[in-house]
Amino acid sequence: MPARAIKNDKMPVSLGPYSQATVAYGELVFIAGQAGIDPKTGDAPEDFEAQARNAFANLSTVLSAVGLTLRNVVKTTVYLADASQFPTLNRLFGEYFVDSPPTRAVPIVELPKGLLISVEAIAAR
Repeated sequence: MPARAIKNDKMPVSLGPYSQATVAYGELVFIAGQAGIDPKTGDAPEDFEAQARNAFANLSTVLSAVGLTLRNVVKTTVYLADASQFPTLNRLFGEYFVDSPPTRAVPIVELPKGLLISVEAIAAR
């Protein structure tokens, strides 16, 4: 079964030429990195926790647009711009992924536009 990009007006706007979500093999949904941007304003707060909450909200919005929730997430990669925010990330991750949290990688990277966090995910139907 070929992969297909999912697009609808419920998803945050992409920051570039990529799909927010792609379904492959009918069961796997690959979610592009969701930044800490407020989709209504296009701006990111300066505070890490506020950006992280936006990123998880954006991830939830994309999942919802394809009929899934955070409970369907099986793998995440959380890109952090500052390793000192790791304890805050852990606290928030536990808040958003209460039962059976997904596997996770957390590379420390420089993100575009001064962003502090981006969360990508793989979910299963």
